[in-house]
Amino acid sequence: MSKERKRSWAEPYKIKMVEPVRMTTHQERQKAIEEAGYNTFLLRSRDVYIDLLTDSGTSAMSDRQWAGLMMGDESYAGSENFYHLEETIQNYYGYKYLVPTHQGRAAEHIISQIMIKKGDIIPGNMYFTTTKVHQELAGGTFMDVIIDEAHDPVNEHPFKANIDLDKLEKLILKYGAHKIPYVSIATTVNMAGGQPISLENLKAVRELTSKHGIKIIHDMTRVAENAYFIKEREEGYAEKSVRDIVKEICSLTDGATMSAKKDALVNIGGFLAVNDEEIFDKARNMVVIYEGLHTYGGMAGRDMEALAIGIKESVEYDHIRARVGQVLYLGNKLTDMGVPIVKPIGSHGVFLDAKKILPHLKQNELPAQSLAAAIYLDSGVRAMERGVVSAGRNPQTGEHNYPKLELVRLTIPRRVYTQAHMDVVAESVEAVFQNNSKVSGLKFVYEPKYLRFFQSRFEPV
Repeated sequence: MSKERKRSWAEPYKIKMVEPVRMTTHQERQKAIEEAGYNTFLLRSRDVYIDLLTDSGTSAMSDRQWAGLMMGDESYAGSENFYHLEETIQNYYGYKYLVPTHQGRAAEHIISQIMIKKGDIIPGNMYFTTTKVHQELAGGTFMDVIIDEAHDPVNEHPFKANIDLDKLEKLILKYGAHKIPYVSIATTVNMAGGQPISLENLKAVRELTSKHGIKIIHDMTRVAENAYFIKEREEGYAEKSVRDIVKEICSLTDGATMSAKKDALVNIGGFLAVNDEEIFDKARNMVVIYEGLHTYGGMAGRDMEALAIGIKESVEYDHIRARVGQVLYLGNKLTDMGVPIVKPIGSHGVFLDAKKILPHLKQNELPAQSLAAAIYLDSGVRAMERGVVSAGRNPQTGEHNYPKLELVRLTIPRRVYTQAHMDVVAESVEAVFQNNSKVSGLKFVYEPKYLRFFQSRFEPV
């Protein structure tokens, strides 16, 4: 009997409108990266061919979302779109109260200022840049309690975002529950390579925190992608819908910050959602000071309408399967080429192991930043650094923080690029890898105080 051939599959959408991109020469890219101080964040978008800098706000909206923009109620107070968004969040995520914000970091600021006091400890499953800085500015200290496997790029653990329960319990016993306002849980963990947390682990974390009266605040930026991995990898969930798994994840937490610019398929927007009425009342008061009225936050009515529709689309199985499938396609292609990447392949991007790709560079020569610049120079593909530059400095010593992972993230926007684009990206990375000895390290020539990876400038060592 002949072996059945695996059938091809394609994206579950048709292209209705196109945006032409500018093709550049090597000489033009050399000039552009020098003017940008070798920081891909400082490149002008017109100089970029395939933009894999981030999946935040860069996805393509659907015809239903564009139609929703025409339903924008731009009343200053009591917009109908707010109530549609509130109902959608309650139905799909289960949180009681909604505070809209212009994007996720505004929600992080509000919850940090409300819940964290000076000297507090905030355990979490690996830091994220904006989350950590808001926690620190509120007087807290982030402490990583993710499992050790998350720091090993070749470890194939299916749920590398899991919390190490022993680490968490030791922190609680050391500092006391009164010093831990909440545990910060991300689905999925960006800095570990887009890795998911299991429901089994989250249930155990919920049991432990409930025993000590500690809340869980959920960074739900990519919760649908996490739910997809649970459906694919965790025993007992294969027959459950992504929508139901998302709601179960949320039910194990007390509140959430959301950058809707990722999973929810909009170009701007976010929110804070909580179950505690007292926290909600404080947040609703703060949003008026920092963002806008409590029924629009930092969003226009049309943005809230597009967001409500995007939430519904984000949990559709055909969409999420194709979204993650495109990431897997690129990751598997790079693996076949022998390029070192983080395993298993994550949900929103492929993470290149810069230490192994550029073994001749020491970590203080910024290998991930150097690799991102080299890939752009080769092909016009824009990626981003996730290593020592993103990790910042120790606030006490002023020395660089040196993370175990030194990565370059190839982040794939949703519904934007084709398989052919992924082929071009893979071939560019392979070319840089094969000629890695030609890539020199970088050093800082300008460094801002906070979130330095956004605006720092570099020059070759």
